[in-house]
Amino acid sequence: MSARDASPPAANEGQSPGWWPWLTVALLFVASIVSVLDRTILNVVVDSVKKDLAISDVQISLLQGFAFGLFYATMGIWLGVVADRTVRRNLISGGIALWSVATVGGGLAHGFGSLFAARMLVGLGEAALAPAAISLIADLFPPGRRGRPIGVFLMGQALANGLSISVTGGLLGMAMHGQLAGLPFIGALAPWRVVFVLCGLSGFVVSAVFLVTREPRRESVGPSISFLAQAHDSLAYILNQRRRFLGVYLGFAIYFLAAYGAAMWQVAMISRQYHMSASVVAATFGPIAVGFGLVTPLIGGVLVDWVVRRSGVDGLLWLLAIAPLLALPSSMAVMASGPKTAMVLCATQAGVSAIVGSAVFSYLQSAMPADMRGFSVSLTGLVNTLLGLAVGPTLVALMTDRVLGDPAKVGWAIFAVTAPAEIVAALLFAGTAMLNAPRKRAIIERVEEPVHG
Repeated sequence: MSARDASPPAANEGQSPGWWPWLTVALLFVASIVSVLDRTILNVVVDSVKKDLAISDVQISLLQGFAFGLFYATMGIWLGVVADRTVRRNLISGGIALWSVATVGGGLAHGFGSLFAARMLVGLGEAALAPAAISLIADLFPPGRRGRPIGVFLMGQALANGLSISVTGGLLGMAMHGQLAGLPFIGALAPWRVVFVLCGLSGFVVSAVFLVTREPRRESVGPSISFLAQAHDSLAYILNQRRRFLGVYLGFAIYFLAAYGAAMWQVAMISRQYHMSASVVAATFGPIAVGFGLVTPLIGGVLVDWVVRRSGVDGLLWLLAIAPLLALPSSMAVMASGPKTAMVLCATQAGVSAIVGSAVFSYLQSAMPADMRGFSVSLTGLVNTLLGLAVGPTLVALMTDRVLGDPAKVGWAIFAVTAPAEIVAALLFAGTAMLNAPRKRAIIERVEEPVHG
């Protein structure tokens, strides 16, 4: 009997998931924490990197968004197809190892160009995680029970936003006070470099653990075809069903333009506006963000499952029409009466992002054929990176540098960029929900029905 034959079967609607699927979800949860930690280190050490490498806010934004997103978006599509055709646990393990090496390399970079290259490789490694993880969950849990495990996976990302602030800020403070000077090879590095190297090394443990997990059997899929043919068929299916998918992908991307645009600059905003060091901000902001990251994704997962059971998969579109508006208070953190209030408002955004992500991924996994699930998730990575990660942080930086002309006003730049994006995202989701309402869809289908002579 082959290893694949010995693997647990794909989930059925009436199946009650046991301990093994949830163990896999727990490992995916840890992997998502490591991915966000390595991705967002730069957000906490912005001013240290600027000073050491003599670069501007706009160059920092390129490292945060464009450099990371270049491979994350373009190679993510290919890796999504790979996730639909290969052993997903091996793909995840390899991706973690690659982005960990690249994170260590970022800590050893000696200029904008070498740090840019390291950030690209971080993006390439992380592009493998989401398509493979969501595809695994879809084969481990039936449609009405996918919201919670997807919520747990995304909880890792939401939790990691706070952990990244706490861990990075804590390590930065220790390095600045000489407490890590005794470490071999890296103790003499600049504090921000020590943080990069230590965080990168932690990923190798997680990569090794994935190699001992088991791969579930997939739901029945069509005959094996080439990579290009499968990508073509998946894209053709989405375009043919564009009333169901186009607004979802665009709304997701524009919402994350706001989410990334704010998240990349929140620590710098609080630090500059209230004249606090990054390590001091992190000591308070991190635990607050962790609290929101623990609670809101679980609430979102339960809410997603309840909506699916009550209103079907298309009911998620109405949930998505409301969720982006919940991030508006976070966009207005610059108006807060003090730093702690600003931190609380900023922290709410990660929770909203987890709800949006849970709803979108659950919708796609139920609406797409089984052999197109990895591709459908990787396509969210493409559009959300090109329109979200690559554009959002840079728009905030350009607004700060070129329009407001004052680094201390970065909070107003966040508000000007993110609030309109959140409203537009909500409108796109609402439009898709109305377009796919049963009565509306029936009218459209009758109008488009061909006339036979």
